[in-house]
Amino acid sequence: MTNFSSQRRALVVQNDFSPFGNKLIQSGYVNRDQMQQALVESRKTGKPLTQIIEALTGQALPPDLIRQYKKQQLFELKILYGVESMDPELDERPIDEVGELIDTLIPIDICRRHQLIPLSRQEVQPPALLVAMVHPDNLDAQDDLNRILRPQGLALNRLVIAQEDYERMIDRYLNRQLERERLEASEQAVNIVQDLAGLEDLGFGDAPDDVDDDLGAALKDAEGAPIISLANKIMIKALTDGASDIHVEPQEEMLRVRFRKDGVLHQAFEPFPKKITPAITSRFKIMANLDIAERRSPQDGRIRRQFQGKTVDFRVNTLPSRYGEKICMRVLNNESTQLGLDKLITDEETLAMVRDMANKPFGLLLVTGPTGSGKSTTLYSCLAERNSPGININTAEDPIEYSLPGITQVQVIREKGMNFSSILRAFMRQDPDVILVGETRDLETAKTAIEAALTGHLVLTTLHANDAPSSVARLDEMGVEPFMVAASLLGVCSQRLVRRVCQTCRIPFTPTPEQLARFGLSASGELDLTFYRANELSNDQLASAKEQGKLCETCKGAGYKGRVGVYEVMRVNEELQAAINKGATIDRIKELAVEGGMKTLLSYSLQLVQEGLTTLEEVERVTFTDSGLEAELKAKRKTSLTCNTCGAGLQQEWLDCPYCLTPRFSA
Repeated sequence: MTNFSSQRRALVVQNDFSPFGNKLIQSGYVNRDQMQQALVESRKTGKPLTQIIEALTGQALPPDLIRQYKKQQLFELKILYGVESMDPELDERPIDEVGELIDTLIPIDICRRHQLIPLSRQEVQPPALLVAMVHPDNLDAQDDLNRILRPQGLALNRLVIAQEDYERMIDRYLNRQLERERLEASEQAVNIVQDLAGLEDLGFGDAPDDVDDDLGAALKDAEGAPIISLANKIMIKALTDGASDIHVEPQEEMLRVRFRKDGVLHQAFEPFPKKITPAITSRFKIMANLDIAERRSPQDGRIRRQFQGKTVDFRVNTLPSRYGEKICMRVLNNESTQLGLDKLITDEETLAMVRDMANKPFGLLLVTGPTGSGKSTTLYSCLAERNSPGININTAEDPIEYSLPGITQVQVIREKGMNFSSILRAFMRQDPDVILVGETRDLETAKTAIEAALTGHLVLTTLHANDAPSSVARLDEMGVEPFMVAASLLGVCSQRLVRRVCQTCRIPFTPTPEQLARFGLSASGELDLTFYRANELSNDQLASAKEQGKLCETCKGAGYKGRVGVYEVMRVNEELQAAINKGATIDRIKELAVEGGMKTLLSYSLQLVQEGLTTLEEVERVTFTDSGLEAELKAKRKTSLTCNTCGAGLQQEWLDCPYCLTPRFSA
């Protein structure tokens, strides 16, 4: 029952209680104070008076008293609105008849917006539609109904219905619709699953206690549940294809499923029918232990399954969108990840710098980059190299992505007050040597991490910044004082991931001077270099290559296989410390870092191109920016300024040569 209008309240609450209230008091179920309290709460909350009285007294009311209350309620509504009232207990309407009127005449959104429900067509003169309304005097509702009914030659006849009766009837209709959609989705899913053949030949294994099912076994046992089988097949295909993310995306006319493989999204299946969207969404939410009734707020969960004898985690996030809930699942396959800095960093000088910083006894080491750039893998590789019986390593993570034996890993649980900063403070009483903080995203966490670094602990953490020098500005934006950053920071490792060009089918070519110049490379002496481009096949070429048996066995026509890291390592020296302490700009910090030996992201990625590990197209897609190119050119000018007249090497961009006083010089 909703809140009473002022007129309705006058009928219920007079100098004395209503007949129902007096009956309750006389029967001894409540006293006068309790009755008054129940009436006030009913007006405030809109809950039925009987429900409040039962909660207040702790005892259920007899059916005859509840029936008496219902009669009184309907009588009051009839007097208040001047129309007949409807009692669904005495005048039960077939839900099929009601559902047909909603489907063909009065749309469900109008029924829910105005709290009304069509009951039946009346063969009177003129013909009319009987509609039960919670608020029969709602003029907007009457206008909307007349706008729909007039073209059909129908008049409007109104009844008043109690709020709880309306909700009960509309819920019956919605449940009927949901069941019908599930049946249709299940029939369509049967056909889809039959089309997705070839995924059943999988290995099995005994699952640990905290693992729900083996994906392969579940697949074979799901003959009677096509939606379950379809969900399993989507996850299995992602694992067999080596995908890092699964995107289940409702669209206006269909359901799209895409996989992110080697950092690029690909269509994984032909579009699915739109009708299976609610069923497949609910299935994934059930697997992740999420609330399937909550469709208006994002939710996070986890699915753990066995696959070919290995344990695989899927980190699940749901997001309400225009056409339904989008589901994104990050695949966390610990078995497929090889930890070790030497397996990640190809450049020996960069590898030595990172290892040296990671082996310091205290200080702060930042790893920066966008989502999915491999920051966690780099941090865990640092931990794996430090992990030994003589070192106490504690980590705070959200979520725990890798399991490393010998270290203490703590999961962030914000609902319980266990955030990064509170866990970090607890670590300080656990006698740690090395601390990993999954992400530094606020001032409190940043300050606590820096304080830990200043008190004799090595702290490793991630930060969202575009490059290594920008991380200093990011900490300043959070509110960390520059002198604390300068005193604690060992260095920053910024990284990206570029696709590794397929070593089997890559195509060699000699770049033109224009292509080299675009990336800041000189054409002189570098024309003899051999670069490579990917042998990417279009859909038509892919189908033709399959028919002819000429498809590359390594990359399957993608042109790329795997990814390789691009690193920009800024090691903090005395000059950089002084600049950070004085609040230097990002450009100045970058300039000093390059002079100190930092290899920029663009420079590192171009080196990978020259080594034949990736392509110029990948450099342009991932690391090429105008600011990065400007930093590269500026660094080159710094080391190659030459006077036109005397040929002296210059270290600064003087207007005049300080040696022979020539007005101009050439770079």
